[in-house]
Amino acid sequence: MINDLHRAIQRTQSAMFNQVLILISTLLCLIFTCICGIQHLERIGKKLNLFDSLYFCIVTFSTVGFGDVTPETWSSKLFVVAMICVALVVLPIQFEQLAYLWMERQKSGGNYSRHRAQTEKHVVLCVSSLKIDLLMDFLNEFYAHPRLQDYYVVILCPTEMDVQVRRVLQIPMWSQRVIYLQGSALKDQDLLRAKMDNAEACFILSSRCEVDRTSSDHQTILRAWAVKDFAPNCPLYVQILKPENKFHIKFADHVVCEEEFKYAMLALNCICPATSTLITLLVHTSRGQEGQQSPEQWQKTYGRCSGNEVYHIVLEESTFFAEYEGKSFTYASFHAHKKFGVCLVGVRREDNKNILLNPGPRYIMNASDICFYINITKEENSAFKNQDQQRKSNVSRSFYHGPSRLPVHSIIASMGTVAIDLQDTSCRAASGPTLALPSEGGKELRRPSIAPVLEVADTSSIQTCDLLSDQSEDETTPDEETSSNLEYAKGYPPYSPYIGSSPTFCHLLQEKVPFCCLRLDKSCQHNYYEDAKAYGFKNKLIIVAAETAGNGLYNFIVPLRAYYRPKKELNPIVLLLDNPPDMHFLDAICWFPMVYYMVGSIDKCGVTFAANMVVVDKESTMSAEEDYMADAKTIVNVQTLFRLFSSLSIITELTHPANMRFMQFRAKDCYSLALSKLEKKERERGSNLAFMFRLPFAAGRVFSISMLDTLLYQSFVKDYMISITRLLLGLDTIPGSGFLCSMKITEDDLWIRTYARLYQKLCSSTGDVPIGIYRTESQKLTTSESQISISVEEWEDTKDVKDPGHHRSIHRNSTSSDQSDHPLLRRKSMQWARRLSRKGPKHSGKTAEKITQQRLNLYRRSERQELAELVKNRMKHLGLSTVGYDEMNDHQSTLSYILINPSPDTRLELNDVVYLIRPDPLSYLPNSEPSRKNSICNAAVQDSREETQL
Repeated sequence: MINDLHRAIQRTQSAMFNQVLILISTLLCLIFTCICGIQHLERIGKKLNLFDSLYFCIVTFSTVGFGDVTPETWSSKLFVVAMICVALVVLPIQFEQLAYLWMERQKSGGNYSRHRAQTEKHVVLCVSSLKIDLLMDFLNEFYAHPRLQDYYVVILCPTEMDVQVRRVLQIPMWSQRVIYLQGSALKDQDLLRAKMDNAEACFILSSRCEVDRTSSDHQTILRAWAVKDFAPNCPLYVQILKPENKFHIKFADHVVCEEEFKYAMLALNCICPATSTLITLLVHTSRGQEGQQSPEQWQKTYGRCSGNEVYHIVLEESTFFAEYEGKSFTYASFHAHKKFGVCLVGVRREDNKNILLNPGPRYIMNASDICFYINITKEENSAFKNQDQQRKSNVSRSFYHGPSRLPVHSIIASMGTVAIDLQDTSCRAASGPTLALPSEGGKELRRPSIAPVLEVADTSSIQTCDLLSDQSEDETTPDEETSSNLEYAKGYPPYSPYIGSSPTFCHLLQEKVPFCCLRLDKSCQHNYYEDAKAYGFKNKLIIVAAETAGNGLYNFIVPLRAYYRPKKELNPIVLLLDNPPDMHFLDAICWFPMVYYMVGSIDKCGVTFAANMVVVDKESTMSAEEDYMADAKTIVNVQTLFRLFSSLSIITELTHPANMRFMQFRAKDCYSLALSKLEKKERERGSNLAFMFRLPFAAGRVFSISMLDTLLYQSFVKDYMISITRLLLGLDTIPGSGFLCSMKITEDDLWIRTYARLYQKLCSSTGDVPIGIYRTESQKLTTSESQISISVEEWEDTKDVKDPGHHRSIHRNSTSSDQSDHPLLRRKSMQWARRLSRKGPKHSGKTAEKITQQRLNLYRRSERQELAELVKNRMKHLGLSTVGYDEMNDHQSTLSYILINPSPDTRLELNDVVYLIRPDPLSYLPNSEPSRKNSICNAAVQDSREETQL
């Protein structure tokens, strides 16, 4: 009957509604039948009215009865027994079906009501499979912003919720704000359940832990199409894996292509160390509280600076920048940092959508400009107070004492509010020769001074670092002219391996290289070189170890061949592949200078001549039966390289960030154990950056692409973050926008002394804007593997005084407390020496003395020296050159970290690497547009453009 009713009204209801309706109807029928039967059968005895009959039925069915109303005739008693038996049979069946449907509904998640969708704000997260790490990264980053605390998250996933996710969603913090719906984004019914048309945004994420990443992208594309068709006004935030699939979703509001960002970031790591760490810290929301409980000063400073993020504000509404209207960009950036400690990095005109990073001193600030700056917190959450003169004088007297400290302007973060003490810049002039220009007569006696940053730039005095000047950079000596047979040109690459790549002005060859000449390890009719040494490269190599030459690898080459990279500093690039590249990929790279590939092992790729080796995560190993085991092969292989080639800087990509703790792993290292405890404490405090203190990550030697997932989530609040990140990585180039580069502090630069003076020096001379420092310090460790050795005198004294058993104990304690510090090679060498010593009486005195000397040499050798000798012997056996193999220069005795936007009084140290945003050199040329066009545009180029692969 109910089904006939639904067909009659042409309306469908859920199974749960139908089952509840059937249950209610069954109860009403039983009660009505019982009322009528009791009243009818009791007419021959004590007559019951309708109300008493209803009371009797309710009491009888709900309890055992009170006895105040009872049937008196045998027929009515028999009827009651029959009704109870019917109820005991029918009702449990109905309740069982209802409970089953309820459990199924709990698995599928039910519906998000229309009333809630219209009165509350919610976003929808569409994924193919939900892992606990992905869920927590999204929730922690999404709810890190104060204005999103009232939002609800509706998860739409086709798979059933796993145990870990279910356990997390039962936590009170998330149970009231996160709703899980099992369904497909391709079904309008499921999109209606999630109320997609009322959602504030839809995040569509690809499953990266799949062997077939192209198939995962295809699923993401279909989901994006389905959502756009169902809810065209809903903003789309899409994550795609492969760059060739990006043009299918150009309609999305925000798109992050994983392989584009990954390869560009790994490329910049080779020339700007730890760029991956810099970008990761910038796109994570943090309050800078990490490491503040640590006893180590570098961890406090590093954790404090990690809280810097990119914010925006309109210039005329800003306390930071309003006074710089009509001034040059570099003037505003320097004085804002000097006065408030904020780093102005970019602007955008009100009538323009393009963001310009450091447009240079020629750019004049307008009142309607949108300013982008780096700071601990945004200006709206800042409170300002003026210091008294006495305190300022005290601060100025102690300005340059001691190592780097907290900011002079004492930024205090508490409850989302920052109190910034404004410094009176007028009193700085009394500090003497720090920023003043020397007089003519005292030039020889005074230190070099720094010119002031002009309000309106004098373009005649601006140095452009000669990046485009043929007179300076392209001048070569006669020896260099004879050794260089190929000439470079600047232009746009004539061939792109996929649709949608942003055109970049690059160093190119006048004519493309034949495909046979791109193979590093095989000779051809054009050259006879078969290894890296034969080429005689002047600069060290950059080796990229990848499984296949995908289209994303093109974005590794482009940033390293951009036009603003000095020609003399271009490093040869060697692609070490497991599988041969496709022809269309070779068509794309054959125009770039010094780009080679080889298939096979590392024996001929020139690992001893390399400055950096990038190990890219293999697609075939991203999926594993056990979670977090996908990186096992990569970790072990990199650890082998790290032990054998300790001077080689290895940059590794991992699938899971949790596996970073296994990079450069040393089980008995006390310092690493202390960092592990610090990471656990930071995770207990709820930090989103608990992994930041791991030494490989802090130094930029390990990276996981999942760390960049927060870039897409953060774009919901900061819609400019993807554009700024692409500009920093060189994925996009906009005329007039600067680029990321670095400079190293040498002994000649130490006279600058502080970061504030360096800021002024750069702004007044080249127009560069510094954004951070990469610092390397000596690691204070206990006796390490490389220090394990015993001098001859100590060995002789120990041998003469101690007995053999006691001698072995002392030797073991003096070298290491871990048996793993004695490798197999050392044990075999010692056994060999002992066997020789036992045969001593059979030899002459000279032979015995020689054997004793060999034995002492074995004791003196450290494990690192033995490994170095083993590697050299193996290389000689393979016919490879050992030139350039430096066995003692390694990274184990140092630690490196990043200081983003450090305080102005931070002291500069030797070998500091300063991150710079340098102005576009083309913006200084009077006729920049024609200079961009004088590239290698000919008929062959146009033909190759038409052959772009889809």
